[in-house]
Amino acid sequence: MDKLIPVKVKKTGCKKTEIISENGVVELNVKGKPENGGANLEIIKFFSRKYKCNARIIRGLKSKIKVVKLLLFSSKT
Repeated sequence: MDKLIPVKVKKTGCKKTEIISENGVVELNVKGKPENGGANLEIIKFFSRKYKCNARIIRGLKSKIKVVKLLLFSSKT
């Protein structure tokens, strides 16, 4: 089962990546800078660590508004 998370990047180049608001859209301050995909990579790492799963940006690679897909795995035994 996968989960989609709408994300709005408020600032880049911050001291750390952190959630600053979760009112329908997750608003983030991001450590990485937007050059060469640094901010996108930091967002993927952040959500992967937070939810302990793989994450991908499926929409908004060049925008401040993105959609992150969490690839959650369920084990059926």
